[in-house]
Amino acid sequence: LAHEINQPLGAILSNADAAELILESGEDPHDELRNILADIRRDDLRASEVVRRLRSLLAKHEVEHGPFDLGEAVRDVEPMLHAEARKRGLKFNLEVEPIPLPIIGDRVHLQQVLINLALNGMDAVAGMPENRRRVDVAIGTSEDGMAIVVRDRGHGISPEHLPKLFDSFFSTKHNGMGLGLSIAQTLVRAHGGRIRVDSEPGSGTVFVVELPAAGAGAVAAPGRA
Repeated sequence: LAHEINQPLGAILSNADAAELILESGEDPHDELRNILADIRRDDLRASEVVRRLRSLLAKHEVEHGPFDLGEAVRDVEPMLHAEARKRGLKFNLEVEPIPLPIIGDRVHLQQVLINLALNGMDAVAGMPENRRRVDVAIGTSEDGMAIVVRDRGHGISPEHLPKLFDSFFSTKHNGMGLGLSIAQTLVRAHGGRIRVDSEPGSGTVFVVELPAAGAGAVAAPGRA
């Protein structure tokens, strides 16, 4: 949380300092100041989006078990994930089966699960060679319903850490809070689904979210997330 908010705030401060130096130089500053203001506006919106996502995730509201298309819900957050990947200097690839993917659940909560897993994947490939700095997401049907598959080519997860990966406050990241995967698992279970992980140290990690399709009869009754 501190990293995600401090990064755009730090960029805003740097741009404000740069604008002050430009004004003091006495040169015609209009074009440069216009670019700086655009950067400040972009970073401000990015910080606001982080806060909005966190409020949506942590708000104790009733789960909205309504029908929607999983592919369309994923496409809604695709631009944000592509922008995040570009900022980090890595590739993000999303493939959605070109068929209706009807599901019953809370659209925002499942979007948050995908965002969390995708950002985890981006963290995992940071510092890797260029050919491994990528995160691949596949959305489509599975044997029992729908599946969200998030794959990275990072360092992988040590076998001793796998049993604790979804525990609250357990994190393999230096500054991690250890809540993201725990909350993701809670949200997936609230939809009658399950989340599993397969990781090979040195090769990467795959997270698979399996969800019942609309009409499968496996969705949990509405409750509090």
